[in-house]
Amino acid sequence: MKGPLFYSKILLFGEYGIIKDSKGLSIPYSFYNGALKKDENPSEEAIDSNTKLKAFVDYLRTIDTDLVEFDFETLQEHVDSGMYFDSSIPQGYGVGSSGALVAAIYDKYAQAKITVLENLTRDKLLKLKSIFSVMESFFHGKSSGLDPLNSYLSIPILINSKDNIEATGIPAQQSSGKGGVFLLDSGMTGETAPMVRIFMENMKQEGFRNMLKDQFIKHTDACVDDFLKGDIKSLFSNTKKLSKVVLNHFKPMIPKEFHDLWKHGIETNDYYLKLCGSGGGGYILGFTEDLDRAKSSLSEYKLEVVYNF
Repeated sequence: MKGPLFYSKILLFGEYGIIKDSKGLSIPYSFYNGALKKDENPSEEAIDSNTKLKAFVDYLRTIDTDLVEFDFETLQEHVDSGMYFDSSIPQGYGVGSSGALVAAIYDKYAQAKITVLENLTRDKLLKLKSIFSVMESFFHGKSSGLDPLNSYLSIPILINSKDNIEATGIPAQQSSGKGGVFLLDSGMTGETAPMVRIFMENMKQEGFRNMLKDQFIKHTDACVDDFLKGDIKSLFSNTKKLSKVVLNHFKPMIPKEFHDLWKHGIETNDYYLKLCGSGGGGYILGFTEDLDRAKSSLSEYKLEVVYNF
């Protein structure tokens, strides 16, 4: 048995800001994916995944049936007979490993589910987002529901505000383009929950709240608009501003070893780094107008190009 594939995602813009109603832009990233599976001779990883799935199923039973109902009889039977989530998506890397699992479970076991083939009105998207938010909170303590939504639909999603999201198109990639967006491997995993706790703690300070509104959200919104319009010149100008704000005000979310690297990009304009997901480890997202220059500047690190300008 092997179910359909669900892809990882990249939140290009909007990390932390979307908690406070900034814009956001999330795109599927098909390089990593996962599927529900059963094997005759399961590996240790499969057994471990199955154990976690059992706990997840127990949690799903506590969800209000007015929000979503599952075929628990079949789900429990499959989990008891060894079903697991076979995934190449790295965990703790900010690319949506739990989101893909949530999408796969909803797709296979939710009753009266909203399907990808329907006319996806804003109400349907918000309903899916709220279902996924509750499902994924099992893994993070608090979830926007966007990662599973992106994985489930496999299309870019534009977040205008908490209650206003839409499927969107993004400019076609330029395969011969010099610039691009890349992932930089920090070499360590990050945990979402502690990072979100730090952010919520900071939000108690008026100065931090003002910075978020006047700088972080302002630059994030501008980056989303620039990206969707294909205004590359303005995009890089705003990404640089965003990178500076993150370095100055989100230091705990950037692994210490990367503070100088972050600063170097801003000073040389070789690349601009930003958080990928909640930070604390995992991937760091990079933007550059010249991929060759960024690669030579970051020659000690492995870069994965995810989009070409």
